Amino acid sequence: MSLSPSMSQLEQPEPPGDPSHLDAAPMHTEPLDSPFIPGTPYSVLVLQEGFSQVLPNGHTQADGTITLVRGPQLTLVDTGGPWRRKRLLELLAAQDVAPGDVSHVVCTHGHSDHVGNINLFPTATLLVGFDLSQGEGLYLPHNLGTGTPYSIHPGHIEVVPTPGHTAAHTSVLVHGTALGTVLVAGDLFERQDDEDAWRALSEDPARQERSRRWALAVADVVIPGHGPPFRVLRVHSSTKEDQIPLGMGRETMRPETYVGQGMSVPPETLSCN
Repeated sequence: MSLSPSMSQLEQPEPPGDPSHLDAAPMHTEPLDSPFIPGTPYSVLVLQEGFSQVLPNGHTQADGTITLVRGPQLTLVDTGGPWRRKRLLELLAAQDVAPGDVSHVVCTHGHSDHVGNINLFPTATLLVGFDLSQGEGLYLPHNLGTGTPYSIHPGHIEVVPTPGHTAAHTSVLVHGTALGTVLVAGDLFERQDDEDAWRALSEDPARQERSRRWALAVADVVIPGHGPPFRVLRVHSSTKEDQIPLGMGRETMRPETYVGQGMSVPPETLSCN
């Protein structure tokens, strides 16, 4: 069930402006040394670090990252696989959180290692890809399919389309933490330095590449779907738009503010996914 437009109903335009602007500020990434990112009014805690490994028989064993965004609207991003249901409950209990305390559950996409325990949260507002629902199957309209972020708490938490891994993949932006803007990215990124892995798992590598470039242009910290969080560090140039100190202003820039700078909410964000 979905009230969002189907892919066939949506155009899939390229990002407006010169895409090379996304690479204007040289950057590198480095591991974050803690699963906890403090902030006011929202802090971010990686409850479970996702992983993925190829077994000797050629099969892959994996589970997704689970992230708790703590503040006025207590939000859980991804729920892991159903095979670790008990573990998720234990992780929440360790934070003095009961399933009924969670106001929003965002599953970045519909794969089983991300959506497997969503039925633990029947009282929460649920967003799975582009499906937004409450209560007993009440589906709500939104504009994610046309590139408009869905705000959980305006100015603080928003869900942004980041298509590519799947057509309706989303990520969660948390603004104003102690480290700046945090992007809880699902499988937009498998892990830091994942160039050897993500394309083979992508439904649309070209769209995912554009979504990833957008993400690295706006995030100070990325929480990937199958690895530890990492920081995005930029080398500031002499151009005005690249002189935004890390953690000191970029976190206040909403995705839509980049449109006039040749950036936008992910390319297809203006399409679908």
